[in-house]
This record gives sequence, C-alpha cells and structure tokens, in this order.
Amino acid sequence: MIARDMPGMADIDSSLLLFCKYVKKEKTVSLTGECADEIFGGYPWFFREDALNSNTFPWSISIRERQNLLNPSIGEKVNLKEYIDYRYNESLSEVEILDSDSFETAQKRKISHLTLNWFMQTLLDRSDRMAMYNGFELRVPFCDYRLAEYVWNIPWEWKALKGREKGLLRYICKDFLPSEIVDRKKSPYPKTHNPTYLAKVKSMLSKIMEDKNAPINTLLNRDYILDILNTDGKAFTRPWFRSTYARSTAYCLLNSGKYVA
Repeated sequence: MIARDMPGMADIDSSLLLFCKYVKKEKTVSLTGECADEIFGGYPWFFREDALNSNTFPWSISIRERQNLLNPSIGEKVNLKEYIDYRYNESLSEVEILDSDSFETAQKRKISHLTLNWFMQTLLDRSDRMAMYNGFELRVPFCDYRLAEYVWNIPWEWKALKGREKGLLRYICKDFLPSEIVDRKKSPYPKTHNPTYLAKVKSMLSKIMEDKNAPINTLLNRDYILDILNTDGKAFTRPWFRSTYARSTAYCLLNSGKYVA
C-alpha cells in the first residue's frame, strides 16, 4: 500500500513487490511479459461464456457484492452499477467493427478493447509502482504500440490458434523456446496461498472492525464485513477468475482501513 500510495490489488501487489525486491539484488533493469495476455487473448474471460455475455466488464461481474460492501448510507447515493454500465457502454461505442469480421472476431474485438483500455492500464501502473519502489526498472516489449496495433486486426480464429489462449504467440515462439514453455498450461500470477498469511490478514482486519468508531465504518458496511470474516469469506459469494475473491477482499479492506485511519 505504501509503494502504491493507495489501497491496491491485494496479494498480487505484495507478491510482485517481493519478486522485484529480490530480482533487484541481481539486476537493475529487466524485461517482462506483461501485456501479452491483453494483446494476444490470454485471459479466461476471452473464452468463458458467462463473461462474454455478462454485459459488463468481464473481470468485474460481481457488482452487487461490491455494492453491498459500502456503508448503506453511502450505497443509497452511490450506484456502482449505474456508473459501471455508463462506462461500459461508453467504451463499447468506441469499437469499430469491420465488415470482414466474423461474429466471433467482432465479439472478441469488443472484449479486447475493454481489456486493453481498462485492465491493462491497471497492470502497467501496478508493475511500475511495485518495481520502482525497489529501484528496479521493468521494460514491457509486448506493450509496444506497433505490436498492439498490428495484432488488433488479426482475426480471432488466428489469435486463438488451436483454441488456446495466446495460441498465435505460442506458434510464433515454438522455434525459439522449448515445448515445456510454449505448450504449458497458463498459470495465474503467483499469489500467497499460505493459510498463515490469510489468518494474519483476517486477524488484523478483525481488530480494526472491533472498533465501531473506526473511520473505515463511515465508508463500508461493517455488518457485512464481519459476516465475511466470521464465515471465512463464504459470505462473499462471487468468485473471481483467479481465486476466491474473498481473500482479496479481506486484504483490500485491511489496506483501506489503514489508509482511512
């Protein structure tokens, strides 16, 4: 949170922060594969029907659960769904569908636009802040605008060659990288799954919530947060694409509590 200057993206922030810290001991500058997923179609939501048909940002389909996190007095005045719907439709209005696009390519062009213009920016910001906090510089060759512009107009059937995420990129690299890298199953960014870590986060957040006058309670729904804590996250029902979102929720709430305090 200190490195980001604001509440961040839970344990994928802290994991990258530690990673950069240890790489910095060996090198000052490094290349990263960030943005390959956005440009070549590597995320689950490019393939999942529930995401494609969600009529919202595919990584943010748990709007109701997030709305419930707000203090009811604020929730009455702040309609997250209304704002998200506005931004979603505004973004899609910018997408130009070509006459030559197949239905699938047109569909994936829309979701690619959302991913490039919204999700990718958050990852680039995260990478830069986590790296620079350690005096470590990252270079993102996949984010070259010329590559992004060129791949944008490649038909989806080619981009997802053989029905695989980043299928075209895998094919391009098969003569340069061993098969165990080219053909391996996509794995999520490494996160902290040690139960001791989650127990620590839960304990710290619980102590904050014990104080009914804690500043965080003016922003968030204390009863709902306590329910999430008491049920070990089961009260937060909507899973995220990479893990149970409750773990990230608890960590973000903890950071928010410190930040408000």
